[in-house]
Amino acid sequence: MNVSDPIADMLTRIRNATAARHDSVMIPASKIKVAIAKVLKEEGFIKDFAVVAEEGRPQPNLKVELSYGGRKQPVLNGLKRVSKPGLRVYVQRREIPRVYGGLGIAIISTPKGVMSGQEARRHELGGEVLCYVW
Repeated sequence: MNVSDPIADMLTRIRNATAARHDSVMIPASKIKVAIAKVLKEEGFIKDFAVVAEEGRPQPNLKVELSYGGRKQPVLNGLKRVSKPGLRVYVQRREIPRVYGGLGIAIISTPKGVMSGQEARRHELGGEVLCYVW
């Protein structure tokens, strides 16, 4: 399957799996997707993730275990892709957005790697705003 925006595909798969109350979701893996999953885990939006290589397949998969609160309420309420292949969105360190007044996070690709907006602000780094998570 050829996808023009693999990060948007990842976010959509997670959004759909959360809406269907699945325990986990499988996504074709890449370095940037693993970095995004790492940020989501550090911020507590997902339980865990693992890169799973299946025999006979050239590309490994990323297994993301979703996190739920009481009565199977999802911890992850929303995902929004910001920077797209047709319109990249870059911010300076002073312009890093706050998502839902600090309740959500912005995931930013910086020269030092992919990190949350709060961490980028702490390190005084700007970069490409990949997505918002709340």
